[in-house]
Amino acid sequence: MINMAFLALALTRPTLVGALAPSSRRLARAMAEQVGSASTVIELGAGTGAVTAALRAVAPHSPLLAVELQRHLAAGLKRRFPDVEVSCAAAHEVLEERALAPGDTVLVSSLPFRSLPEPLRTTTLQSLLVFVEAHPGRRLVQYTYQPRAPFALPRASRLQWTLREVVWGNLPPAGVWVLKNAGAA
Repeated sequence: MINMAFLALALTRPTLVGALAPSSRRLARAMAEQVGSASTVIELGAGTGAVTAALRAVAPHSPLLAVELQRHLAAGLKRRFPDVEVSCAAAHEVLEERALAPGDTVLVSSLPFRSLPEPLRTTTLQSLLVFVEAHPGRRLVQYTYQPRAPFALPRASRLQWTLREVVWGNLPPAGVWVLKNAGAA
C-alpha cells in the first residue's frame, strides 16, 4: 500500500520525490546493510521512513539523524521513530552543521539527484562531496534507478563509486552504490 503523504508529494512536487513508489523493504535493507560499524548515521531524504526503519533494525543503538525537507514528512518521522533525531532542513544545511561529525559517519541517501531542481542539486552535491572527502572513513550510500553511478564526480575528486547490489525486487529495480575516498577500506 502506498503511503498517502508520499503520493500527495509525488503528485504535487515530483522533482523533490523522483520515485514511482516509496523504497521497498528489500531496497531499504540493502542500503542499511552498507552502514557496517559506523558510529553515526545521517539519513538524507528520509521521506516516509522505509530506510529509517531498516537502519533502526540493522543498527538499533547507533545515533541516527533523519533529514527530511518536507515538513509533514518530517513530522511523521518524529511520530513513527521517537528514538531518532529528525531534522526538517535541507541536506546541505545539515551537512554543514555536522562537519565535525565522527570520521566514520555514513550518509545514507534517498535524495533524487537527477530530478532535484537547480541550484538545490548543485549545492547539495557540493556539500556531500566536501563532507565525505573531509575524512577517509566517511561514506555515502545512495541508490539510483539508472544503470550508472548516481552522479558524476569532479575530475580532481579523490572519491570513487562502487556498485554494491542491484535490488531487482524494487519498483523499479535499483542499484545500491557506495561513494568513498579512493583507497579507503
